[in-house]
Amino acid sequence: MTRFYFVRHGKTFWNLEGRYQGASGDSPLLPESYRDIKLLAQALVDKKIDHIYSSPIKRAYLTAKTLDEALGGQIPLSTSSNLKEFDLGIMEGQKFTDMEKKYPQEVWAFRNDPSKYDATVIKGESFAAVIKRTTSFICGLAQAQTASSKTFIIVSHGAASVAMIQSLLNVPLAKVRQNGGLANTSLTTVDTHDHGQTFELIKWNDTSFLKRKTDKTDTI
Repeated sequence: MTRFYFVRHGKTFWNLEGRYQGASGDSPLLPESYRDIKLLAQALVDKKIDHIYSSPIKRAYLTAKTLDEALGGQIPLSTSSNLKEFDLGIMEGQKFTDMEKKYPQEVWAFRNDPSKYDATVIKGESFAAVIKRTTSFICGLAQAQTASSKTFIIVSHGAASVAMIQSLLNVPLAKVRQNGGLANTSLTTVDTHDHGQTFELIKWNDTSFLKRKTDKTDTI
């Protein structure tokens, strides 16, 4: 069996301000996010983690590095561009409310029905492209494993992680958003027992270890 713990990066200033934050935009982690990451580490401290893989974007990498250090600093940590967030084109750094007015169809489709999302309108990256690069990376890890069990932490981004995980679970594109988004510093657990041929969802968007209530700014 191969187990994947999918972690969304810690909350940033742009998350709090309601701004689009894709592959080309970035914002510092909030001071309280480091506390959340350490609480996540406490939830994973008794697990044997073989490797941590992270998006190279700073907010994700700092989340992964802080998590690794909180777990003792002995777990190998690597980055992969395949785990980056969507390229959101001209929406990068812009406020959600402004983009909802300017591109209502694209924003609605991105959040509700990805099968109707036309990334060319905002000069961004399609769901198909993100799904291809993210799932190929995860399946590659699963296929490379021998008979022994392995456990990986994958630190990525909100929209990319939702698209990646749901695709691994064979959810149709139109329903990728059916379970909602993933909160900052959340934990989603997925197993494969056949080297990546099929995947099983164990737990979606667990935030119980954060010991606080999440709000809209955590998940959008």
